[in-house]
Amino acid sequence: MLEERGRGAVLVGVAQVDAALEHLLQALLAPAPSRGDGLFLPDRPLGSLGAKVALARRLGLIDAPVERALSALRKLRNAFAHSTESASLADPAHSTRLAEIYAEARTNPLWAPLEPALRDYILLITILVAFLEATAQQLRPYQPPVVVRFSGVIRQDPAG
Repeated sequence: MLEERGRGAVLVGVAQVDAALEHLLQALLAPAPSRGDGLFLPDRPLGSLGAKVALARRLGLIDAPVERALSALRKLRNAFAHSTESASLADPAHSTRLAEIYAEARTNPLWAPLEPALRDYILLITILVAFLEATAQQLRPYQPPVVVRFSGVIRQDPAG
């Protein structure tokens, strides 16, 4: 992303966060019944970044400040993707949106005083991707305690 400027850095960065968030959710969900269920395809229930953020928050996988950061990144990506003008992270509309989430992210010890705008953005993306991926590595597919079957409601054995 250091080689990208403006629009490219935003689009690539948010795409990386989106992929990491999808990986986090997939780590918790039971495997797809078939390879073609496409739950995460663009026209499906979890095909948008907003839907993934909402589900991750409701499942308790991310806290409120991370949810706000991911939502702000989604809005930033949309603004850059749909702008016909040259967009910059230093533009007041974007820098104001990012200032709040940078303040939250700076509580992470990996945050170092770097050159503003692009480098702050890159570090934010790096921290979010790293933590989403680290959390996904620690999760196992969810096993509901009960399952509805035609024979009735069956209590699952949590041991397998």
